Amino acid sequence: MKFFSKLYDKVMTWSRHPHAERYLAGLSFAESSFFPIPPDVMLAPMSLAKTDKAFRYALVATFASVAGGIFGYAIGMWFFELIQPLVSNGGVWENYFLRAKEWFLEWGFWAIFVAGFSPIPYKVFTITAGAIGMLFVPFLFASAIGRGARFFLVASLMRWGGKEMELKLKKYIDILGWFFIILGVIAYIIYKI
Repeated sequence: MKFFSKLYDKVMTWSRHPHAERYLAGLSFAESSFFPIPPDVMLAPMSLAKTDKAFRYALVATFASVAGGIFGYAIGMWFFELIQPLVSNGGVWENYFLRAKEWFLEWGFWAIFVAGFSPIPYKVFTITAGAIGMLFVPFLFASAIGRGARFFLVASLMRWGGKEMELKLKKYIDILGWFFIILGVIAYIIYKI
């Protein structure tokens, strides 16, 4: 099945769009406060398509993501009552919220840094930081360092790989795509057991 290669071609076309940088900024902002799709899905192909602009894209993603994190912090601080049904009494995000709260109590600054750098849902931590009243300046620094490190790492890898990586990725994208879906299903099954 060539599902992933068709999707790959479409994403590479979008990554070369004249407004791609704006879309990257919008996605980075939204993902940090409420949207589920990480900006890496745009940042990586954009950096691969235009390696000379990879660090610029990483900077755009970092600034927009930190701005989105500030928005998530504000949601947690001033509008927590609106999202409380999602994070309490069996709500969809209750487990994530409780785990984030535990991390903050145990690690403080480092919790937001790790959430910013890793694939952990960053938005949960930005909202939780506001809800528990984490000091804003450490929140801001941890966010900027964590998000910046992540996005510059992605951009650096794509820039380093360049055109050769783009061609190899295109060649093996279907195998990789199905591999990660199977891996995800196995991880979900193990998690549920």
